[in-house]
Amino acid sequence: MGAFGRNEFILPTSGSVEMETLVERATVRRAEDIRDAALGIRDFAAQYGLRAALCANIASREGIRDADGSVLAADLFGWRADGERWWEDRSLALHALLPRSCRYESEPFWCSARGFFTASANPYLEEMDPRRYFAGLSCFKAVIMVPVHLPFAQVSANCFAPCDPSVDDLSDVFAAVGGTLGVLTRRFISGYVAVMRTKRRIPSDCELSKREVECLRWAAIGKTDREIAMIIALSHATIRYHLNRAGEKLNAINRAQTVFKAGQLGYLGASA
Repeated sequence: MGAFGRNEFILPTSGSVEMETLVERATVRRAEDIRDAALGIRDFAAQYGLRAALCANIASREGIRDADGSVLAADLFGWRADGERWWEDRSLALHALLPRSCRYESEPFWCSARGFFTASANPYLEEMDPRRYFAGLSCFKAVIMVPVHLPFAQVSANCFAPCDPSVDDLSDVFAAVGGTLGVLTRRFISGYVAVMRTKRRIPSDCELSKREVECLRWAAIGKTDREIAMIIALSHATIRYHLNRAGEKLNAINRAQTVFKAGQLGYLGASA
């Protein structure tokens, strides 16, 4: 299975002093912490023959930067060679398999041309075919992914690829180190996003009523005000009142933005 074997791994256990030290180093409380926290993840991954590529928001063109504005993917993680500067590809999150797969999974997993290997069955990933994607790569044949799902529906996709590009089976290394990578990456990404967020587009402590949420859930699946009124046996005017009231609470400018912001806050659920 390439360069890895289960007996090679001696990992910190949950609650151990070493684990607490790793988590603390990966914690970002201010912009000045970003570089050292990322170094901690880079060095930990390197012990197990892995190379990190971290992306805080797959919907954004901005790569992860330190307090001085340096792009960490090149400056710290070493993705500099031709074809490796993935953060410069503006359509990557829309078309590339790895960030797209993180929209459908919330736990760490690994994948190769043979498929996706997750802790629990995921029919969405099972329907994706990674063979063509990996056939077009020269830098790695298998990869560990750590999705991080953040407040306001933000998705972070983080990749740990073998330094040896011939390795195509990460089952042992994932079993040994996948959980720890998940803990460290989530701590780093959540802190980074909190520190770097400069705009607040959703009011704090927004509380929607049960009826407002009910109306929004029907609106989210395409029902008109009149259709919602028929479904829940209320007047058209009452439906409009609840949707408008929800929009006021969410500081939304129209119906579409009201539904969008409610979804960002988790009011609509996965069925919307």
